[in-house]
Parts: sequence; structure tokens; C-alpha cells
Amino acid sequence: PLDTFLQGTNAAMKALTIAPVRERFEMRRASDFGEGGPFSQKGWAMLTSPPESPGIPRSVSLTILGSVPTGLIWYGYYKFSVEEELFQDELRREGKVTGAGGYGTLLPFVFAFLIGGAATVAGHEELGGPLIQLGGFWILAGQVNLYRRVNELCLSRKEALGLTEAPLYSWWALLPPPLDVVVGLRQVHFLARYWTSVRGDAWEEDKVAEEYFPFIASERFTLREFAREPRRWFWFSREWGDWW
Repeated sequence: PLDTFLQGTNAAMKALTIAPVRERFEMRRASDFGEGGPFSQKGWAMLTSPPESPGIPRSVSLTILGSVPTGLIWYGYYKFSVEEELFQDELRREGKVTGAGGYGTLLPFVFAFLIGGAATVAGHEELGGPLIQLGGFWILAGQVNLYRRVNELCLSRKEALGLTEAPLYSWWALLPPPLDVVVGLRQVHFLARYWTSVRGDAWEEDKVAEEYFPFIASERFTLREFAREPRRWFWFSREWGDWW
């Protein structure tokens, strides 16, 4: 069954990780990070925290702050953390999983690219090429699945989150940049709001998502609506009329 495969993948990849790293990033119970924005002590604590249960509500502002200066290295840690948090949460609630967890999602991708890249450099393109493609497929399929799960979780608390429908189109993960980034930022925002609700905390306004780039926090929209409605794009285009 799928559940057995996913749990087995996560366990196998975790076993391949050296003990000090496993111990540093072991799941822990939810912490009280206090109050403050991304540049506060709270922001630093959230950026460097191991995965928690319930999950950490990492805002778009915080995610950008961690990702951009590190050349997206921290985003890899974000991906690991949210997948592990969702994996453990689903296992606790349902007794089975529909995702591969942090280890099972990230490490097969990393290993495929490292081994495939090394094989290609060594002149074995017939091995390196397929491995790199397999790694790309694995992480992309995981991203589509992540959006699906975020939709389900948000709908389970739609009243608390003020939603009338699922916030994401999962298949947008397959679109080319920058449209895949659009849905990725929305996933970060709505998952942060979900975990805030689960923890029973008050939502702290995220100006990047809710003011500067309205498309991140708005209701779900189609590609056509996104193209024709500038009010969704930027803070300075909120008052612009539809293009057609």
C-alpha cells in the first residue's frame, strides 16, 4: 500500500542520516515563540527551530527572510520541516500517511541529483541523466501532493480561516516560473495560517502576503483572473481596473 511505501521511504532515508543531524532536527512539542516579526528574536527562533508538533506557522515574510540571503538553502530546510510536520501530524491523526515526510521527500531528491551529477561529470550520461530526471520528478510530485494536503487541512478549518473553498490549485506546481512561485507563496501563507489556528494563537499580519503582494493572501483565482485583474498583483495596482 501507499502508506507502507511512504513510511518505509521516510524511515530508510532517516536511517541514512548521521546521528548528530537526526538529533538536531528531531521533532519536538510546540514552543512558545512569543511575539514579534521576522526580524525579532521570535523570527530567529522560528528560522532555526527543529520541526514541531503542531507545526510552526512560518509566514511568507519569514520564509523569504530565510531563503533569499541563503540562496534558497534555508528553503530546503523549510521544505524538510513542513513535510516532516505534516507527516507526523497525519500519522498521529489518521494512523497512516499520504506524504513521505521530511527525510523521504528531500533526501531522495538530493541523492538523485548528487549521484546523477557525479555520474554525468564522470562521463556516464546514460546513468546521470535519468537519475537527475527522477529526482526532479520526485520533488515535483511531492510539491503537488503538498498543495493537495494543505488544501485538505485548510478546508478542515475553513470557518476559522475565513475560506469558502480550497486556497490552492495543486496542479499549478507544474507551471513554469513565475506561476509556480505564485502558488508556492500561497501555500506558505495558508499553511502558516492553518498552524496558527491549530495552536490557538492570534494571527500576526504579514505585510508581504497581505499588503505588498495581494495575490498571496487573496481568495483562489484562475490563471485568466490573475492575468486580467491587476488588483491582485502588487500594492500599487490594487486600484487598477480589469484589463478586459
